[in-house]
Amino acid sequence: MLNKIQQKDFRIGSLFLIVIITFVATAYVRAVEKKVSNDRHRALALPSADFDSAQPSAQATEGEIGSSSEVLLDSTYTIVGVGDMMLGTNYPSASYLPANDGKNLLDDVRETLKAADVTFGNHEGAIIDKGGTPKTCRDPKVCYVFRSPERYVNHFVDAGFDVLSLANNHSGDFGAEGRKRAKAALKEAGIAYAGLAGTDETAIFERNGVKYGFCAFAPNSGTCDVRNIARAKTIVAALEKEVDIVIVSFHGGAEGAVHQHVPKRTETFHGENRGDVWKFSRGVVDAGADIVFGHGPHVTRAVELYKDRFIAYSLGNFCTYGRFSLSGPAGIAPLIELKVTKDGAFASGRIVPTYQQKQHGPKIDAQKRAIHKIIELTKADFPDTPLSIDTEGNMKKKN
Repeated sequence: MLNKIQQKDFRIGSLFLIVIITFVATAYVRAVEKKVSNDRHRALALPSADFDSAQPSAQATEGEIGSSSEVLLDSTYTIVGVGDMMLGTNYPSASYLPANDGKNLLDDVRETLKAADVTFGNHEGAIIDKGGTPKTCRDPKVCYVFRSPERYVNHFVDAGFDVLSLANNHSGDFGAEGRKRAKAALKEAGIAYAGLAGTDETAIFERNGVKYGFCAFAPNSGTCDVRNIARAKTIVAALEKEVDIVIVSFHGGAEGAVHQHVPKRTETFHGENRGDVWKFSRGVVDAGADIVFGHGPHVTRAVELYKDRFIAYSLGNFCTYGRFSLSGPAGIAPLIELKVTKDGAFASGRIVPTYQQKQHGPKIDAQKRAIHKIIELTKADFPDTPLSIDTEGNMKKKN
């Protein structure tokens, strides 16, 4: 009798153990499935710009992987844009080259330029050590010829520039040979460029897993024409299909202090049609552009948001050593720092105010003159823009 009781107790105990084991196993399977699901969700959420950096290194601990590999869906990317640059010319004399061979011209703004995912500027002049055919000026009082040494490309590399516009009235200062050498020097340095009609109309480059498309326009011979808006839209639309973010540059509009407003019509200067930069900018955004950086007037102009895309109508003279007029408003310029989403939409931004004089490059302006001027011009020219700018230069969308 006792043996039967013991056998019954054994069977009950065994059944209870089986139930416990089954419960634990089921809980474990569910936990594993949940972890796999969560890992898959995080992988889908990783923007491609951060995918490589999200992979753990061989030395990383499990805790470090868990705390550093997750990237939010709303990650933004930093794009910096500046205006005209000519770091010195050896024509007509090497005396027009800066001290220390220009190595210190960008010192005061270097940190901000290098910190961006992509940094853009407009390069005025040929890049060639010697030779080339200098253009003939009908009126030397309003016409200059620039030839920067090829080694000066290293200054752009050291400052973190990723892409330069060659669409302006000075890129052809030394003819076909000047442009050929400029392209070769930039290519060797790993700096993208565009803006030359028929040969180099666009550039596509990748930074941290994000693919950028760039194109540039001007009203000058040999460049992609800012006045041919239909053609510009075709170029932009084709780029938009291939990349994540499209950046457009234009060199256009009348020059000088009396032309700081955007007139929303075709502008003429010294008898030359300089384009309708307002119609152009909105047109390329309609075609797929995400950021539009303007330059050419040599002074600061207004900015606006159009369809959640940022447009700057003139970034002025940023680093133009020696031969440029820098009096009054021509001596101040904004450095524009934008935060954009993976699809190029504006998230936030700031204006870093700079100034320069004949014998030095851009310095941070404690008076914040570029900020005050942009606020003033934007209120006047685009009063209905959804962009808000405070006196510290911070930019955000209005509530």
